Amino acid sequence: MLSNQSVLVAFALTLVAGLSTGVGSLIALYAKSTNTRLLTVALGFSGGVMVYVSLVDMFITSRDLLIEQLGNRPGYGVAVASLFLGMLIAALIDRLVPEAENPHSVRKVEDMDDCAEIQEANRTDKLLRTGFLSALAIAVHNFPEGIATFVASVKDVNLGIAITIAVAIHNIPEGLAVAVPVYYATNDRRKAFCYSFLSGLAEPLGALVGFLVLMPVLNDIAFGVIFAAVAGIMLFISFDELIPTAREFGENHLATYGLIAGMAVMAVSLVLLG
Repeated sequence: MLSNQSVLVAFALTLVAGLSTGVGSLIALYAKSTNTRLLTVALGFSGGVMVYVSLVDMFITSRDLLIEQLGNRPGYGVAVASLFLGMLIAALIDRLVPEAENPHSVRKVEDMDDCAEIQEANRTDKLLRTGFLSALAIAVHNFPEGIATFVASVKDVNLGIAITIAVAIHNIPEGLAVAVPVYYATNDRRKAFCYSFLSGLAEPLGALVGFLVLMPVLNDIAFGVIFAAVAGIMLFISFDELIPTAREFGENHLATYGLIAGMAVMAVSLVLLG
């Protein structure tokens, strides 16, 4: 039986991860330029954490739980099927996002300064719609991440903290992706912040759905299936979003160094906590 404390901690971690989109808005609000080298390393690091946690910890935990409950071959088969089911779910969610409003295209703080040169006629409802759709797209992406963070935190708070950090890092540029077009449209930095901040609320909403829907049926088999599926979602996010976005800044080696550093830090922490 899960304790109230573990559930509350899981909700708190998910809230931190989701609201980090607001950090991206604050960068857009106050920073003069984008530190692309730092952002590249951070995104690579986040991807490394997610890849390592997914394959080395979450999937293995899922496999072991399912083998114990279902037997060797059936348990392993269900774990593998659940892993790729998670990837499929993430891919289907990604397909719901219109390409023109995809929030994973790179935005920079400098983009906001260009607004002064944009004619008033171009600050139209279309730009505001782009910002709104970007916020909606991020909310759609954050929903399963919220479930992932919550479930992982309930099972193992140390694992939940690691995932929270990784998700929070990659939510920062997503916050920028919302803030820039909204500012283009409104010339209002605070409105840009609000749109971005609210888009992150999908993360704790995912946690709430995970709590209401999954917790009542969360035996070892269900935990095994969910853990593998969450690992698949995180792998898709890493390979489809984090790593390509990190490399878009042109600092390919730094992105790789960040990726390796994220994996190394996660590996050492798992050894120390294991």
